[in-house]
Amino acid sequence: MERTGIAIEQLTKRYGSGQTAVDALKGVDLSVEPGEVVGLVGPSGSGKSTLLKCLGAVIEPSSGVMKIGGSPIYDNRWLAGDLRALRRDKIGFVFQAPYLIPFLDVIDNVALLPMLAGERNGASRERALAVLEALDVAHRARAMPSQLSGGEQQRVAIARALVNRPPVVLADEPTAPLDSKRALGVIGLLNDMARQYETAVIVVTHDEKIIPTFKRIYHIRDGRTHEEAGEGKALYETADYCSGH
Repeated sequence: MERTGIAIEQLTKRYGSGQTAVDALKGVDLSVEPGEVVGLVGPSGSGKSTLLKCLGAVIEPSSGVMKIGGSPIYDNRWLAGDLRALRRDKIGFVFQAPYLIPFLDVIDNVALLPMLAGERNGASRERALAVLEALDVAHRARAMPSQLSGGEQQRVAIARALVNRPPVVLADEPTAPLDSKRALGVIGLLNDMARQYETAVIVVTHDEKIIPTFKRIYHIRDGRTHEEAGEGKALYETADYCSGH
């Protein structure tokens, strides 16, 4: 099997038909290997949000090919019978806000996805605890989300995205509300976890603080992607963010 976390070829998305049709994506190509973190940047209206929704199997493209973990999931039509299961098992999501379930403690927030996939309660909790330990937040496993600092909440959200070991994680503006130190720390965590879990990570961002950290960047303009080499500067220090403050 080819070594690809996610790959798309000539992906298009058209809204509407006839003279009022709008081509939001016009033949996008993109690939990210396991363990790699790439940036996806572009101005408002460039097609960035549409592309993210297609990558996350939230909306259906109009044409093209998409593969996750080397296996086709879309080839001019969805090949997966259950898109909810596809999103749950193959795609992790990290958002600008953590969106933790307020009435569940930390370990249950993270264990919920494997439980929904049919894994036993005990095994799901063990899996959740292992990811929480990797992110240095296992000591907060029994805390409620309201008892966590902002940094701890973000790490729990990353743990939830990784708990099912998905081939792909989509991070949508994960550093937007953070200062420079914390923003760079989040990127440090995502790089560490990408390598550890062999996950392909796509970070959608406008945040100029973190753009120099990417080794590869996809710019999207007028519905098309343009790849360029990034600076790849190691500006982050994961330990700074792991303080959780």
